[in-house]
Amino acid sequence: MIEYEPIGIIHSPFKSVNGTPIQPKGAMGIKGSVEVYEEYVEGLEGIEDFSHIILIYHFHLSKKHDLKVVPYMNDKPIGVFATRAPSHPNPIGISTVKLVERDRNILYVENVDIIDGTPLLDIKPYVPAFDAYMEKTRIGWLENNIHKLKKARDDGRFLENK
Repeated sequence: MIEYEPIGIIHSPFKSVNGTPIQPKGAMGIKGSVEVYEEYVEGLEGIEDFSHIILIYHFHLSKKHDLKVVPYMNDKPIGVFATRAPSHPNPIGISTVKLVERDRNILYVENVDIIDGTPLLDIKPYVPAFDAYMEKTRIGWLENNIHKLKKARDDGRFLENK
């Protein structure tokens, strides 16, 4: 058994999954904040020197996982590991967001695609030299669907009670 304790909570304008953007690039300009619990404040030292951070969080509203899902920008089932759907065996989400400002234990961010009240598991600095691949990459089934990103929104299909 592996257990994690949240280190904070993510705040956003999205109070329900319906209508929430599905990726940070589809949430450009949407503001939110990350409240890091007091006992972890010391760990934020230096974070303000980064323009972007990676938020790692728990999809607390996701239903039990399925190994095949119909992702938001496709109309046929795909293996869950070839998607970023929230209904993975371990419902962990990642979002790279713009860090606007730090005020002690509060991080003000932009490009938020996360539901208000989502438990934060960890924060990592985004480093293009580590995280962005410059060689040709393949994006599988998304190749013919990536153009749908700006308009794609959560429709609740991965909710526990759906």
